Amino acid sequence: MAKYVVFCASLKKQVLRGELLMAKSGARSGAKVGIKGGWGQLIWNVSVALYLIANGILGLNKRGDFKIIFDFVFKGSFAEMVVMIVSVIALFAGILVLFELFKVKFSFLDELLFIVAIIWAVYIVIEVIYWIRGGVESYFWDIIQKLAVHLMVLGSLFIASKRFGG
Repeated sequence: MAKYVVFCASLKKQVLRGELLMAKSGARSGAKVGIKGGWGQLIWNVSVALYLIANGILGLNKRGDFKIIFDFVFKGSFAEMVVMIVSVIALFAGILVLFELFKVKFSFLDELLFIVAIIWAVYIVIEVIYWIRGGVESYFWDIIQKLAVHLMVLGSLFIASKRFGG
């Protein structure tokens, strides 16, 4: 009975850490499969990837936050070009986060994630300028909420990149 309790506790720890027992498939017991990290990191990375992909698609359809902010900061066709570039980068970043999550390895993946993180940091600065210049009529806590979301995305990009301990 004691061995069964120890086994169940060990299995629970492995499931919470994202590990699976692979005895049936012939792999060693406790082998890591599929995802990097535990369930929390899986949910976190999938949500950030979906956020980036959705913003990229909305931007490519000339809708969403990218269009509003860049139309306010820049004017005319230059604003449309910037919206398209940032939308493609966001879409690409979402796909890269999913690749990193499922351990798809490219020799240049970390560098691309790092570059996208820097671009996202610049985007945060542009959005703060937009808020300061009066482009948004909202309450202080609305601005804090939007800033928090962008910082979570930036943090996730840095974590996915190996340059910052990911």
